[in-house]
Amino acid sequence: MQRFPSAFLSIIACVAIAGCATDTPSSPVAPTASSGQISSSLAGAPSNDEFSGEGEDDSDMPYTMAVIGDTPYGPVKLAEFPALTDKINADPAVRLVAHLGDVKAGSSSPCTDEYLENIRGLFDRFVDPFAYTPGDNEWTDCHVFKKNNGLYTPTERLEKVRSLFFPTPGRTLGVNSMHVVTEANDPANFAYVENTMWKKARVVFAMLNITGSNNDLASWGAPLPADAANYQSQQDEVAARAQANSAWLERAFTTAKRTHAAGIVLMFQADMWDPADPTQLTGFDGLVQQIGTLAQVFGKPVLLLEGDSHVFNVANPYSASSPFHSLHASTPVVDNVTRIVVEGSAAGRTEYLRLTIDPRNKASTLFSWERVPLN
Repeated sequence: MQRFPSAFLSIIACVAIAGCATDTPSSPVAPTASSGQISSSLAGAPSNDEFSGEGEDDSDMPYTMAVIGDTPYGPVKLAEFPALTDKINADPAVRLVAHLGDVKAGSSSPCTDEYLENIRGLFDRFVDPFAYTPGDNEWTDCHVFKKNNGLYTPTERLEKVRSLFFPTPGRTLGVNSMHVVTEANDPANFAYVENTMWKKARVVFAMLNITGSNNDLASWGAPLPADAANYQSQQDEVAARAQANSAWLERAFTTAKRTHAAGIVLMFQADMWDPADPTQLTGFDGLVQQIGTLAQVFGKPVLLLEGDSHVFNVANPYSASSPFHSLHASTPVVDNVTRIVVEGSAAGRTEYLRLTIDPRNKASTLFSWERVPLN
């Protein structure tokens, strides 16, 4: 496969939007995402070979996965992580492990190459396929301003995350890695190797790079490194990722409809309904609207798996009676969406979520889960 230098990828991604700016904006604006928007390359992509390859199982048999996120935070969680890995590896039901991002604390926690490489080594101990999506703590928040995470340009750190955790486009990590569909194959969004998709047990699974820090609208501030202009600016990053995520959501729902999927699972780091600071949620308005509109048309169960706010929670934020419904403007009312926030951070209990999909069950019980503590 032809490989391109990381700097070249950034340049091309910027040109695809509107050209790179050389200075970091103080207030980037999140583009609105419409459910009618989709890249022309995806609209014309072949649809009969998306899930071809070894290990694909779209039978009616149950499928179980382990879900973790916001871990390891700090020295205690880092020391516990090998034991958590061993416990998941020993779970006979688990067939895939999904990490929802944030492999370190968000502030006063340097984003060094050495730390990220250590985490990659820990991930490599998982026996089952290991699917990961980046969190804000390992790239968006990697700056000095307010976060005290070192003198980095966040988009430079994103390039490092991509090269380290997505070395082979279309393959997960894990001893027994698995074929997945990757947005890297979309010429309009080829930098987004981290956006992946697969289908198991008649359910479409999609991972997207949707991060906290208000979806990267929180200012990177100053100073930035002297070579910051060599990397994608914050404003261009926000625009490019919005385009890629919008197209990937469209593809997930289109694929689910075309293949008569029983449901959809969307996985990303950001808690788009984090009640701790409602003023830091505006960057998700378009995504919330798009997901709700697509789910409403789909009509079958849609499960959102998130991290970010650290405390386990289950809700339907699209329900008219939900306190979350008013957190975003123009949120549609949709009854077939469930949101789960996984437990995480230094304060949270060390655990994993054992999620089971059973397409033999009625729609209301397609998804079931159990919290499994380390101790």
